Amino acid sequence: MTAATAAPSAPRRRRRGPPPWWRKARPVIGLVLLASLTFLFVLPILWMLTTSFQAGEKMFQLTTEWIPSVWHPENYPNALSRAAFPTYFLNSGIVSLVVMIGNVVFCTLAGYGLARFRFPGDKLVLLLILSTLMLPMEVTLVPTFLVIHQFGWMNSYPGLVGPLLIDAFGVFLMRQAMLSIPPDYLEAARIDGASEPTILLRIVLPQCIPSLAVLAIFSFRDSWDQFLWPLTVVSVDAFRTFPLGLVQFGEDYGNPPTEQMAIAVLATLPVFLLFALLQRLVNRGFGLSGLK
Repeated sequence: MTAATAAPSAPRRRRRGPPPWWRKARPVIGLVLLASLTFLFVLPILWMLTTSFQAGEKMFQLTTEWIPSVWHPENYPNALSRAAFPTYFLNSGIVSLVVMIGNVVFCTLAGYGLARFRFPGDKLVLLLILSTLMLPMEVTLVPTFLVIHQFGWMNSYPGLVGPLLIDAFGVFLMRQAMLSIPPDYLEAARIDGASEPTILLRIVLPQCIPSLAVLAIFSFRDSWDQFLWPLTVVSVDAFRTFPLGLVQFGEDYGNPPTEQMAIAVLATLPVFLLFALLQRLVNRGFGLSGLK
């Protein structure tokens, strides 16, 4: 049978897309799911906030009173007056800011070196850095403590800050961010006579602002919430951080749980404020980069 006399092939069936009602309902369903997840994450924070304004005996009731019938704002000044919480918050702020700055500086330098320079053993160095992520702090706690003790940094800010100044996750984060920058940018700058510090400051860092903001938030939050390491190197009240002060606040005095919740609410404010400030940098960094 020739091609001219061949029977015509059956027409192909067109694939039908989703029905019109699904296209209209899909954004609504997504919004409902997102709102439900947001509510689940915010619910403990709301409970902590409302509990901080209630009387002490309300904590032991079987039902939760989400809106206090009688507000007790005096829980906040009462809690702050029972211990040296201004000193604890000041210590946590100093340590967290120094750790954040140290991570941003050292992780950026290490990430730039691993991303843009090739030397014998560079892959091995990266592998060794990443392997430290598998070691919990409890494993390295004793050796780190012995080093800090030999330096004479017990009960001091250097002892609190030193082991936390650089993090393997931060090095990996900055390396991956710098690998996404086209190398032609850097080569063009070198041809124009720019030095490596100039390339790093004027070309690389402006395109890594989102990663720098994420690194700053993570390092500040981890240092602010750090409990085990300050507990190991601090034994005097003058250098206690907020987590140590909160635990001592609950042990040394029969404090109402509502006052402990008041201190916990105050402790969340710096992290929220930092996130609110750096979120703008994340959006601005994506706008400044010429990458899609």
